[in-house]
Amino acid sequence: MHGQVPTPAFIPLATKGSVRGLSSAEVAGLGYEMVLGNTFHLHLSPGEELIEARGGLHGFMGWERAIITDSGGFQVFSLAHGGVADEIKGRRGGAVGGARVEISEEGVAFQSLLDGSNRFLGPEESMRIQAALGSDIALTFDECTPAHADREYTARSTERTHRWLDRCLAWHELEGPPEQGVFGIVQGGVHEDLRRESAERNSAAAVDGIAIGGTLGREKSEMHGVLGFTIPLLPDEAPRHLLGIGEVDDLLVGIGMGIDLFDCAIPTRIARHGTALAPNPDGRFRIDLTKAAYAADDSPIVEGCRCEAC
Repeated sequence: MHGQVPTPAFIPLATKGSVRGLSSAEVAGLGYEMVLGNTFHLHLSPGEELIEARGGLHGFMGWERAIITDSGGFQVFSLAHGGVADEIKGRRGGAVGGARVEISEEGVAFQSLLDGSNRFLGPEESMRIQAALGSDIALTFDECTPAHADREYTARSTERTHRWLDRCLAWHELEGPPEQGVFGIVQGGVHEDLRRESAERNSAAAVDGIAIGGTLGREKSEMHGVLGFTIPLLPDEAPRHLLGIGEVDDLLVGIGMGIDLFDCAIPTRIARHGTALAPNPDGRFRIDLTKAAYAADDSPIVEGCRCEAC
């Protein structure tokens, strides 16, 4: 493990080997102890072999602190189901950009969005790629079910994710780097019985930590409810990682419920569009600095704050 990660902690996304808009030195200077690399995107380009030959992801991106890599599950299944934006806008089904996606017990066959080549990603392939990347923590391969999936589909998917968990751990025990930790992922959608089954399955497995993934509902209140009946089922000694959540109010609620780790693209994404994450009278922790009122305002974004931006 490259250093220690005090919790609770937020993990910036270094999707393709860098946190967008920042150098690795700048990310370290901000105090972050861990970043998240994207298995799916790094596999497609530049490829895990090239990265491994350059000292793994740490050497490739010049980052001496901890790295966690996702399994690629969210991205590859987004090709089939659509992403978060599709959920919000009510778009369902169909492969993104016309790419072919076939889900089977073995894994997922799909077409690369870069060159149209046929690719395959399954439990063993995901763990092999993450081993080559040399991350400190690897996530097991899972299916990230969308909010519009019905209970029957979610149940079948969750059971398959559990079988994939076993395959990931079996591969890692025989082939994986001994110093690399492995986190399992709790699925089950918004269904309490499926979440309970998945939490118990992961808690009994030989994992080093447990992430909560998949859809958490369409509204914040529904997400809080899902977390409310899921988190108490997880062992106290295992780090708990809430995948893909990064709004400040959600972090505060999650920490209060016992979550240790969070990751999300929101902070860097909205910053690139001129929005600061800071206390706001409306309670959303967002200040849109592109508004005309701020055009000639030379005062700090937040009075008394000593960060570089202020």
